Amino acid sequence: MKTVKLLASALVVSLLLSACHTNTSDETTKDDYMDEDTTTEATTTNATKGITQKDWGTSDGKQVHLFTLTNANGVQVSISDYGGTITSFVAPDKNGKKESIVLGFNNLDGYLAHPPYFGATVGRYGNRIAKGKFTLNGQTYTLATNDGQNHLHGGNKGFDKVVWTAGNMDANNPQLSLSYLSKDNEEGYPGNLNTTVTFTLTDDNALRIDYHATTDKATPINLTNHSYFNLSGDVSNTILNDWLMIDADRYTPVDSTLIPTGQLKPVTGTPFDFTTPHQIGERIAQVPGGYDHNFVLNKKDSSLTLAAEVTDSSSGRKLQVYTTQPGIQFYTGNFLNGSIKTDEGKPINQHTAFCLETQHFPNSPNTPAFPTSILQPGQTYHYVTEYKVSTIK
Repeated sequence: MKTVKLLASALVVSLLLSACHTNTSDETTKDDYMDEDTTTEATTTNATKGITQKDWGTSDGKQVHLFTLTNANGVQVSISDYGGTITSFVAPDKNGKKESIVLGFNNLDGYLAHPPYFGATVGRYGNRIAKGKFTLNGQTYTLATNDGQNHLHGGNKGFDKVVWTAGNMDANNPQLSLSYLSKDNEEGYPGNLNTTVTFTLTDDNALRIDYHATTDKATPINLTNHSYFNLSGDVSNTILNDWLMIDADRYTPVDSTLIPTGQLKPVTGTPFDFTTPHQIGERIAQVPGGYDHNFVLNKKDSSLTLAAEVTDSSSGRKLQVYTTQPGIQFYTGNFLNGSIKTDEGKPINQHTAFCLETQHFPNSPNTPAFPTSILQPGQTYHYVTEYKVSTIK
């Protein structure tokens, strides 16, 4: 891959953390639910640790770039400033074969065709808001209804469809900072929202994502990443045989339009019980349409803890998801129907990828009993998610 001139200055993110949306703890829970004694690290390669950049086309008259982060083990993650999109996450299987474990394209045109949020940073509010309306401080706000009668992932032109601004980079450090100013009333939301998302690829093969934001008016916010994972590295394989654990004793049931009912229901005795590992396909037939539900994580505080773990036995790859968020959306690619194809021409069919989107709960602006998703002026929104990949024997 050819690269253009590397930016040489060091990355500085100088946001102050405060108030109830602030989390400063980076302590990671080390509990390992599957094959804890068989985890192996990626094979070291001759790839150069750091970050590279290349031009990647234009959108809305703006230059788009593709950045590739490489760690000391040769694991690579590529991210575009179009939509803050993770386009590939290349990691070895148990035999050392390297493949991307996320759905994505090798050119910008694939994303300008608006696939369903492949790898995107979604906002201002990820997931659904009922009927595209919410009331805040006595005023009712109306948003786009782009998912039937509901609002989804920020509207018609959410954060996934804009060009973000890349910060300064260090050529030797696999870290990328992207910023975006969402102006007051953009997609119907109140307040000028300044957002910075920082991606860091660590040497233990974790992609850490730090989300920061501030506002000048009270506003709902729920940022997440919408990567679709296939740990086998081949969409010819479904994800139904993958083993999944989610550390959640409760979930939020939904109505026919996938809006939470407001209940927090125990998972015990239901197909939503992944407190111990189950294969994804084991009980999926009992869930009309497949899994597309928010799980209430068993969190005592806002520290960075293990939320979910998925293992693909065929490749030996294991994905662990750590987060400071209170919830996680588990989605099994129910609406994938083969109409979208990979760069190699393979159809992307139903249940050939899963998403684990760390988040506040869907429709929180209209559900006072849920953890608040309202960011106030003077507060700093800060959440962390890590996607860590390893292998089992």
